[in-house]
Amino acid sequence: MISEIGANLKDGAEVIDAGGRIVSPGFMDMHFHLDSVLTMGDPRYNESGTLLEGIEIWAERKRKLSVSDIVQRAGKALRLMVAHGTTAIRTHADVTDPTLTTVKGLLEVKKLYQNIIDVQITAFPQDGILTDPANLELLEKAVEMGVDNVGMIPHIEHTREDGVKSIEEAFRIAKTYDRDIDGHVDETDDEQSRFLEVVASYAIKENYVGRVAAGHCTAMHSYNDAYAAKLYRLLKKAGVTVVANPLINIHLQGRFDTYPKRRGMARVKELLNNGVNVALGHDCIMDPWYPLGRGDMVQVLFMAVHVGQLMSYSELKQAFNLITYNAAKTLRIGDKYGIKVGAQADLVVLDAFDELEALAFQRTPLYVIKRGRIVSKNTPEETQVLNPENNQFTNPRKEQPILRR
Repeated sequence: MISEIGANLKDGAEVIDAGGRIVSPGFMDMHFHLDSVLTMGDPRYNESGTLLEGIEIWAERKRKLSVSDIVQRAGKALRLMVAHGTTAIRTHADVTDPTLTTVKGLLEVKKLYQNIIDVQITAFPQDGILTDPANLELLEKAVEMGVDNVGMIPHIEHTREDGVKSIEEAFRIAKTYDRDIDGHVDETDDEQSRFLEVVASYAIKENYVGRVAAGHCTAMHSYNDAYAAKLYRLLKKAGVTVVANPLINIHLQGRFDTYPKRRGMARVKELLNNGVNVALGHDCIMDPWYPLGRGDMVQVLFMAVHVGQLMSYSELKQAFNLITYNAAKTLRIGDKYGIKVGAQADLVVLDAFDELEALAFQRTPLYVIKRGRIVSKNTPEETQVLNPENNQFTNPRKEQPILRR
C-alpha cells in the first residue's frame, strides 16, 4: 500500500529515481478476450475484416481449445500487457461451448498471474443466451464455477423480444449470485439496435445502479441526436459505464458503408460531457477479429482521442482517466485505487514528462509496480541520430524534454 507521499521521504527497501517523469496509477483494460488472444490465422485469416466472419472463424477454432492452450496464449498476452503498464484487466470467456474450457482455462490464468495483474472474468455468451436451449444453463454454470461477472449480447439474439428477455435472464443470474453485469451491447451499425436503454432501465429497476458495464455500444454513433440526448440522461441515472474499444471499433464498424463511412465508436466525448462514466478496452489482440495490437493501453487511448476528437490540451490531459480512474470506478475499487495514502501501490513510471508526450511517443514504461513490487522494468534502447548542428551522433531520448509543464 502507499504509506506516504511527499518530498524528502525516508528511503525504503528500493529507490526509483524517475527524474521528474510521470508516475501514474496502473492502467486498466476493461474489455478483453483472453480466450481467443493470439489465434490469428488459426484455422484461417479473416479476409473480409468483418465481425461476422470473425465469429465464424472462432466457432471453428474453439473446437480444439484446451486449458493448456489458453494458459499459454493468455499468459504471453498478459506479460505483454504488464510490460506496457496494465495492472488490471476484465476479460470475457465464451461460455457457449458445452465443455466450458474457456472458463476453466481463464480461472487457471487468473490464479497463476495474480501477483502481477488482477484478472476479472466475465461469462460471455458469444452466440447468444436464447439462440440455443443449452446456452442459458451454460451461462449460469459458468457463474457457479467462479467467474466474476455475468455477460450478455442482446443484439445477436434472434428477435428484439429475445434480446430483451436475454437481458432479463442476465440480471436474474447476476442477482442470484451477487455478480456485476458486463455485456456486449449494440455492437452494430444498425441505428435500430437500442438494447442499451433496456440495460440501463433494468439497472435502475433491479437496484443495480453502478454495477453495470456495457461494451462497444457502437450503434450509438448512428443514433439521432434527440434520442442520444435521452440516452445520456438514462445512462447517468443508471450508473452504467460505457466501455469503448477504439482499435477494433474503428476496424470492424462501418463495413456496410461506402462513403461517407461512420466512425464506429460510441460517443465518448458526449458521454463524458453528460456525466456518463466511460472506460476503454483493447477487446482483441491478433485473433479472428483484430490482426494487430501489442497490449498497450496508451495505444488504445491514442486511437480514442483521435476518433472521439478529444484533442484540445485539457482534453488530452484528462484523457488518461479513461484507462485509470474511470476504469477503477467500473470495478468499484475507487477507494483503494490511485496515488493517495492507503491506496494499493499499483503504479506505472512512464518515460515521459507530460501526458501529451506520453501519448505522442507511446514509449514502454520504465517501471510497472504491482502491490508495491516491481513486476516489469524497461531499459530504453540506445538510439543514436546524427545532429547536423555539430555533426555528432546523440540520443534524442536523452535530450531536453519536449514537454515539461
